[in-house]
Amino acid sequence: MNLTLAEKIAKAVLYEGYMLYPYRPSAVKNRQRFNFGVIYPEAYSLAQGTSEPCAFQTECLAQANNDGVLEVRLRFLQLVDRSIARVPDGELPLHLQPVASLEVDGRLYQPWQEAIEREVSLTADLTKLCSGPVCEPFRLPPGRSVEAIRDRQGRIAGVISRRSEELRGAVGIAALQVGEGVFRITLRVSNESRSDRAESATRGDVLIHSLVSAHFVVGVQRGAFVSLLEPPDELRQAAAECQNAGLWPILLGEAGQRDTLLCSPIIMYDYPQIAPESPGDLFDGTEIDEILSLRILTMTEEEKREMRDSDERARRILERTEALASEDWMRLHGAFRDPRSTEEKAS
Repeated sequence: MNLTLAEKIAKAVLYEGYMLYPYRPSAVKNRQRFNFGVIYPEAYSLAQGTSEPCAFQTECLAQANNDGVLEVRLRFLQLVDRSIARVPDGELPLHLQPVASLEVDGRLYQPWQEAIEREVSLTADLTKLCSGPVCEPFRLPPGRSVEAIRDRQGRIAGVISRRSEELRGAVGIAALQVGEGVFRITLRVSNESRSDRAESATRGDVLIHSLVSAHFVVGVQRGAFVSLLEPPDELRQAAAECQNAGLWPILLGEAGQRDTLLCSPIIMYDYPQIAPESPGDLFDGTEIDEILSLRILTMTEEEKREMRDSDERARRILERTEALASEDWMRLHGAFRDPRSTEEKAS
């Protein structure tokens, strides 16, 4: 599995919608965030009439020898609640009182949901999978941390508290031989975390118990995956029988390569590419980089300060955009590519 080719697309999926322009927690679109690929705790899913899923399933086809091996990577974000408290007179009170914002020596501190990248990896022989499925449970323990905010004199002016909840889940893999050297592979991920007050919890409350931007990156050794979008005629029926809920498998890499799949919560064509002119991720893989970058430069200094201080990833976007040279802007201004060249490359 060529992870180098897969990494950029997988990263774009992982952070799609993580934080949107104008990249400030005070913006409505970031106070009411829309996340892709969320797998909720079962209790919350049931309380919502299963309209919010507690599991994803994806199925794909692989042509492989008897010694074919699957490499499966589940990737997702775990959200961490960040709260801010003011400390009067530099003395830590018994009970911290969170505040909506705190400014210390020109720096602005605000509550936010940060993210930690998580990965669960499995390897399985195709022939053994045909004898019985594999289920791998995983657990991420809860976390708590407190960080002091000090002013220039070294006095404690506030506190940053970070909280993550326990996440429990399971990854299942199964295989069924549907033809000579052809296997239908089923991947499933479920959220088995506990969520208190599931009936009354809001979507925002339960995100900290959820798997966010969940997706699989799958490789096959001594075999090749089959495109579900354009299967060969002899496998059209087998492809149509694949059932996908929450995830859709697409081929990754250079056109014509068939050893790596991305099972994505965002439906795409096979062999998606990041435009080579793009200077970096903007948390929106469908955006036009030039327009969004220009809009970042039109932000006021106060807006840029909030963007810079709110999130480390947002800070890097601002610094990268402000550092773009004239030749970088020229590359962003537009490019023409003949779509037939991609088709010819694949044939």
